[in-house]
Amino acid sequence: MLTSEQDNFVKMFERSFRSNWDLEAITDYGTPNTLTYGQVATRIAVLHEIFRACGVQKDDKIAVMGKNNCNWVTTYMAAVTYGAIIVPILQDFKPNDAMHLLHHSESKLFFVTDLIWEGMEMEQLESVLAVYSLVDFHLIATRSETPDKVTWQAGEEALKQRYPNGYKAEDVHYDDRDNSCMASINYTSGTTGFSKGVMTPCNALASHLKYFMQTNLIYPGCRHVAFLPLAHAYGCIVDFLGSLVVGGHTYYIGRTPSPKILLQAFKEVKPTLIISVPLIIEKIYRKQIAPQIAKAPISWVLKVPYLDGLVLSKIRQQLIDAFGGEFSQVILGGAPLNAEVEAFMRRINFPLSVGYGMTECAPIVSWTTYPHVRTYSCGKLWPGYMEARIDDSNEEGIGEIQVRGEHTMLGYYKNEEATKESFTEDGWLRTGDLGYIDGEGYLYIKGRNKTMLLGANGQNIYPEEIEAKLNNMPYVLESLVIQHDNRLVALVCPDYDAVDASGLDKDALEKIMDDTRKELNMQLASYEQISRIKLYPHEFEKTPKRSIKRFLYTSMDNE
Repeated sequence: MLTSEQDNFVKMFERSFRSNWDLEAITDYGTPNTLTYGQVATRIAVLHEIFRACGVQKDDKIAVMGKNNCNWVTTYMAAVTYGAIIVPILQDFKPNDAMHLLHHSESKLFFVTDLIWEGMEMEQLESVLAVYSLVDFHLIATRSETPDKVTWQAGEEALKQRYPNGYKAEDVHYDDRDNSCMASINYTSGTTGFSKGVMTPCNALASHLKYFMQTNLIYPGCRHVAFLPLAHAYGCIVDFLGSLVVGGHTYYIGRTPSPKILLQAFKEVKPTLIISVPLIIEKIYRKQIAPQIAKAPISWVLKVPYLDGLVLSKIRQQLIDAFGGEFSQVILGGAPLNAEVEAFMRRINFPLSVGYGMTECAPIVSWTTYPHVRTYSCGKLWPGYMEARIDDSNEEGIGEIQVRGEHTMLGYYKNEEATKESFTEDGWLRTGDLGYIDGEGYLYIKGRNKTMLLGANGQNIYPEEIEAKLNNMPYVLESLVIQHDNRLVALVCPDYDAVDASGLDKDALEKIMDDTRKELNMQLASYEQISRIKLYPHEFEKTPKRSIKRFLYTSMDNE
């Protein structure tokens, strides 16, 4: 547990707002809306006045749901610096599910995008005292008998009365809040069913920030482009909290982060660090790099020593320029990186690192900064912060990864049974992931314990490894390997852009897929053989961190 005032989560931001008062802090990308640290701190102070007027107490819950923007960030910071518990709700949740989470968390206030609110009813939110818009903080609904006293305008007037000479840097003071206190309840998007509310302590967030600063991953003046959902722990910890705690400047993208939008933002912002999920890098590789290196004469040159280095160096520089040219590295997490894509990135010495984590660890378990990386590894545990062990390992050293340390959760909110099941008797968190640790301490992930399949003779089959190979084959956008009647079947969503460009009809595509299956099986062990490829009409449903919701596709009946 981090106990010094220097490492106190809330005090970290108090110091940052004071010392960086006049610096630009956050921007809604594509708009003129930019706020300095002083303006963010002032808005936080206004929200604190609103919280008081609404009767919000310490440790009450305040929920926020909507696209990334400056008001989302301000709401989160206002809640945790007030002593309340923030409840970030992924905007991908359906309105009925979101209302259930609001009820389950007993949230007192709700900050939400207007469009999302249209599908909700105040009458069904018994604990909610007031609802505010994330567009401009206007009051949407309230149970207050004096609604004019809980508006944004009333909060501004209250702040003026409290600070008649204006709210200044020296006025920023947040009550002491021990790092053992709960900071947030993060509801997992999950690939295995119903969401659970992860209770994240301030200590888990503070230890992340301390490590980032020690490694110089974040520093005063750093620039970030935030496109991962802030309601997810991964995007929240670095692009938002990490940047804001040191005097960085983050540009928030509220739209769907297509490669085209992102590359334009990278070109304009020139970020100093890029946080992403593998899907973005994989799309860039497949759409821009793979076609380039497959064409003659480049494909021939890549087979010639020395000449291949010249070509690869040029591709590397093109990629670096495309990402803005001033970043130290691209950090990937949230899902496995395709093996072929990673191998190519290592071949061109692209500054890429891969981490591993889970919401229950706020979220990082392991990560090693570039260039101290290992191909196909997700880095080392942070010394002094996290420990890991492999439980019930097989002859290859593969078993369940179990962890403990500064980053672990307090448990699942109002779910003692799930909390008990998630920890071993001696206090280690069960990740549910399978992997091994090599002699140098690098962690390697093999797959989910729950997704591992058993072959006819009891062999362990990791579907993610088969899918990684299949996804690199022509006309395959994404795939999912399932077991049906004790045989492996691959569901494939075709790359329809490539299919249309080649003028293929359904019969021709099915013939190609059968040839693909045969080619794939040549790369697989006998117990991993794919018996059939079945075309799937559209992309698989995914979580916000772009993991396929496997539990929806475990049966052929759900195709």
